[in-house]
Amino acid sequence: MGARKRLAAEKRKEALKTQYFAKLQNVPSSPRKMRYVVDMVRGMEVNRALGTLKFSKKAASEVLEKLLRSAIANWEQKNDRKAEDGELYITKIFVDEGVTLKRMRPAPQGRGYRIRKRSNHVTLFVGTKTND
Repeated sequence: MGARKRLAAEKRKEALKTQYFAKLQNVPSSPRKMRYVVDMVRGMEVNRALGTLKFSKKAASEVLEKLLRSAIANWEQKNDRKAEDGELYITKIFVDEGVTLKRMRPAPQGRGYRIRKRSNHVTLFVGTKTND
């Protein structure tokens, strides 16, 4: 069984070499808040998405803008050239739930209310339209 898992892991690693992505883990905001921003830019051309994120009022848009720039740089690094205008698109983007820090807040009559400080992981894939 161990050999089969190792082979599957190797296949996944090989598949990731042909894809262009960036990951951001343990972002200290709730996944729900991040998904609002992610849904705004899903499927967009990267320059248009950067403009949308730059002028968005949401705090999560700053973090996502930096991640998108990283994914573009990864594409340029693997292809040894600059991306042209209108060439790159956000092919896939998703938000997963990260660790939840559990804290206690003092409450009346000696009780304590539980505070859940959520975090999230964002994965962003870029590619050309013909690559899909």
